[in-house]
Order: sequence, then structure tokens, then C-alpha cells
Amino acid sequence: MPRHDPRFVTASAAPHHGHSDRVLLSTRLLAFLILPFLVAAVFLLVVLPGGTEQHFAWTIQPPVTAMFLGAAYAGGIWFFVQVAVQRQWHRVRHGFPAVLVFSSLVSASTFLHWDRFHFGHVSFVTWVVLYATTPVLVLLTIIANHGEDEGAPEGGDVDVPAPWRFSLALVGAAASVTGLVLFAVPQLLIGTWAWEVTPLTARIVGAVLTLPGMVNVWMLRDARWSAFRQVFQAQLVSLACIVLALVVRSGDLEWERPSAWLFTVGIVVSAAVYVAFYVAMERRSRRFTQ
Repeated sequence: MPRHDPRFVTASAAPHHGHSDRVLLSTRLLAFLILPFLVAAVFLLVVLPGGTEQHFAWTIQPPVTAMFLGAAYAGGIWFFVQVAVQRQWHRVRHGFPAVLVFSSLVSASTFLHWDRFHFGHVSFVTWVVLYATTPVLVLLTIIANHGEDEGAPEGGDVDVPAPWRFSLALVGAAASVTGLVLFAVPQLLIGTWAWEVTPLTARIVGAVLTLPGMVNVWMLRDARWSAFRQVFQAQLVSLACIVLALVVRSGDLEWERPSAWLFTVGIVVSAAVYVAFYVAMERRSRRFTQ
């Protein structure tokens, strides 16, 4: 896409101060509202993955699935902390479409598999309220902040090189397509997935897998590193938790299935690529400001 196209933002573009690029108070309040629930979910799913029958909204088996979902929430904690403390909307904006898609898919999964939940349990009530309201609140947040970011780079900002942007968008697209297939046609992969899944857990795993694609796709339109630094930190937190889950719950994986090896190798390679990308961009940013 040509550099002069106003939809294509680069750090070398001339700043334009027509908009404030601020995070609205309502957006911060949403972050503070969501964070306690994310912290509780991470504790229940990552620290106590085997206790979901007693402590969670629904029984999640095997525990590696619980930890996988908890990994998404761990990244969510980092992301919403950034939403609460950052002053510029463009630093966090690209995370919100991912949250919208994820929460919408989880909400749909809940109502499609209503019979699997622990009716009357406080965690069930909390879960239903959260997933009935979060997609709406996140969509309203995106609409409310629309126009706050006109695409101007920060002082000292740098471009993400095109090879990185296209490579990461491709990685994210592969994860998202896999996730959407799991969500739309869970029966297609039941019996062949890396570990045992039911239609509900397959859809939840699919929702988690959409997250990187919903973030990385925006790199095709926005080259500013400042627009992705905080969101990629959140993705690194999630990846670290997924790697931990694969190590701690390796016995839950069906190693006789090729998908178990493909999934594990894919996660490890993705984590290595993400770390290499983040380090490379931080070094590029420091060189630019020196």
C-alpha cells in the first residue's frame, strides 16, 4: 500500500494534532471493572486448574484446557493494566478488537452449551453476567474512542519493518483460522486435537486462538511500534503461561496424535519469534532515540 495513503500509518509521517489521542475515563473505568475478575480467573485456572468442578463456572477437563484459558486471562491482566495507566489511546487500541471477538465467541459458547454450567454457583452467575455484558461494553468502548487516534507517531517512534509485519500477520491469521474452525465446527477436530476436547472446550480453545490474529492483522495498516508495544507484552505474557501449561500438564496431551507435537512446536516457535521480534523492536527504538 503506498505510503501516502492516509490509512497506512508510519512513524516517519508528520505528526498531526487534530485529535487528543487520549484514553477516555469510561475506558479506564472498564479496565478497573474487568481486572479483579481476570485476577480471580487466573488464580482459579492457572494455579488451581484441577479444581474447576468445585470452584469455577463449569468443569474444565483436562486441566491443560483450564490453564490454556487462564493464559488468555493472564495476558488480559497485563493488557487492561495498560489500558488503566496509559494516557494515549493508540497504545492500546489494537487490543480491543481482539477482546471483542474473544468475549463474543465465549459468550456464544456459553449459551450454546448452557447445560454444561454449574447453575446457581456464584462463579456461574459471575461468568454469565460478564459474558452477557463484556462484548457490548467493549464494542461501546471502541465506538466511544473512535477518532481519538489519527495515526500520528509519538516522538521517537519507529516503524515495524514490513517483513515483521507480514510474518506476524500470517502467524496470527493461521492461529485465528484454526480457532474459528474449532469454534464453528468443533466436531471436526474432536478426537484429533492435541488433547481431549468436548464441543464446549473446543470452542473455548478456538476463542483463545483468535486473539493473536485479531491483534496482528492491524499491523498491515499501522506500522507504529508504539501502537503495538503494550499489546505484544500482553501476548508474551499469554504465551509464557501457555508454555508453562504445556510443561506442567504435559501428561494431558495425547502425544500419539501428530497434533500434540504440532501444537507444542508451534507454541514454542511462536514464543521464540515473539521474543525475538520484541527485542529487535526495542533495540531499533533505542537506536532511533540515541
